Amino acid sequence: MSIGIAKTMLAGAVALVFGAGAALAQTKDVKFTLDWAVQGNHAIWTVAQEKGYFTKEGLNVKIDRGFGSGDAVTKVASGAYDIGFSDINAVIKFVGDNPSNPVLGVFQTFDKTLNSIITLKKSGIKSPKDLVGKNLGAPEADSSRLMFPAFAKAAGIDAAAVKWTSMQPQLREAMLVQGQVDAISGFASTSVFNLTGIGVAADDIVIFPFPENGLDLYGSTVIVRKDYAEKNPEIVAAFVRATIAGLKDIAKDPDGAVPSLSKVDPLVKADLEKARLKFVLDRAMLTPSIKANGFGHVDPARMQKSIEVAAEAYALKVVPKPEDIYTTKFLPPADQRKP
Repeated sequence: MSIGIAKTMLAGAVALVFGAGAALAQTKDVKFTLDWAVQGNHAIWTVAQEKGYFTKEGLNVKIDRGFGSGDAVTKVASGAYDIGFSDINAVIKFVGDNPSNPVLGVFQTFDKTLNSIITLKKSGIKSPKDLVGKNLGAPEADSSRLMFPAFAKAAGIDAAAVKWTSMQPQLREAMLVQGQVDAISGFASTSVFNLTGIGVAADDIVIFPFPENGLDLYGSTVIVRKDYAEKNPEIVAAFVRATIAGLKDIAKDPDGAVPSLSKVDPLVKADLEKARLKFVLDRAMLTPSIKANGFGHVDPARMQKSIEVAAEAYALKVVPKPEDIYTTKFLPPADQRKP
């Protein structure tokens, strides 16, 4: 081998080493909090992690379980997490209460809210009007409970005509089964499967979803602080692209997506989470609007209505503007977002 060829090969090897080092140096760490304990719909991000979609985008994402949408918003607003997942209605409340510390939705993941009132057939509650005079149960910070005045208004009942019992989240479904409350509020995707998980037959569960009872509201969204998005637009856009890649995968193969959840929570029950994921896909993520317009699509008029309804329900003194709540500027073109 000539000296010239050897030098050329050495130079190439050095370039490869330094090139790899430069690529590693460019990888951005991202702390991401979910809205709740690891569930089927969170496979969006565990699949993105397992299949290398985050890595392809130059991101090193740490996924942590959440403790409620309100908690996720607070953690993102404080800077404890870079990106989060939260009910858009909790974002509206937070921004209305804290206009100087804005948190922004950057990828509207759920086209419809999963907020619901849930009861059992034995309660005799057959319609929202039957809730009058009943005892409802939920944690005080539950978003469905906080939005109940809007639900009551849409149903034509007096929100003050029901009694509320507060409890810890892990006791909610058990107290319903035991008859300590007549109905509960919460995300249907959580409460329905918690109930079946403790032996309640699916046919015995009665659900009053907010969207089917006069409140066509948006649901959960990927959130960031507005200043974080302004300083790190490439990170936010990369996270959104990886999210869309994960969403496409779980929509095509929900059964195959669930095993990835165990990387974040080894105790997840695969069969339960497969059923939950399909439930959420059908009710919130693969709606006619999403099929027509692509993942992350937001109709400005619908979002404005969501803001108005939430502002009234939360009695906000400051009603946020749409641009204070969400942006679509980090979305790729619609043809790249189709299911």
